[in-house]
Amino acid sequence: MVRKNAAAPFPLRLRTCWPCRGGVAAWFFRAYTLLSTRMLKPKPKKKRQLGRRELIDLPMLALRGVEAKVDTGAYTSAIHCDEVHLVPDAATGQPVLHVRLLDPKHPTTNGRPLAFHEFDQRLIRSSNGEVQARYIIKTVVRLYGQNFTTEFSLANRADLRHPVLLGRALLRQGHFVVDVARRDLSYKAERRAAAHLGAAPPSNGKGD
Repeated sequence: MVRKNAAAPFPLRLRTCWPCRGGVAAWFFRAYTLLSTRMLKPKPKKKRQLGRRELIDLPMLALRGVEAKVDTGAYTSAIHCDEVHLVPDAATGQPVLHVRLLDPKHPTTNGRPLAFHEFDQRLIRSSNGEVQARYIIKTVVRLYGQNFTTEFSLANRADLRHPVLLGRALLRQGHFVVDVARRDLSYKAERRAAAHLGAAPPSNGKGD
């Protein structure tokens, strides 16, 4: 007499186990695909820190050691300036944007005239919630010895202590996180690297 619920012999159970339902080859293919996906997945980039204030270089504007406030509340970076106006180019007739950089702490850069042939105009919301139409330019910022091309709005921001503000767009591009208890982390890292290589140290804007 054969019991109805008797367990099947081992060979029969092997044929009905889950890896063999789609065939051994299909099971190995799924396992290989899963492992390959995990192995080829790019590792997240290491975050670098910036302090609440950084000394930066703007090489395209011939500015070195400029004090910049790092502001996670602002999306677009900003340059503190006044006398913002358009002047037609003498050769092409195209408008050229002229401004005067405001940097009272550094007499060598304070009042320096700047001109931009490529620019845009956009509505920017300030920290007090006011929406203003500002000119936008693109330029290069140097941090940790690396160049980043980012956008800056141009406006007279007399309430700011620093002539340059670095916003979230740049922080996201450079994979930076902010430690508000520290400052000048990029400058100090470049100074250590220069000392290790026996090269000239980066400028701090004061001639030191």
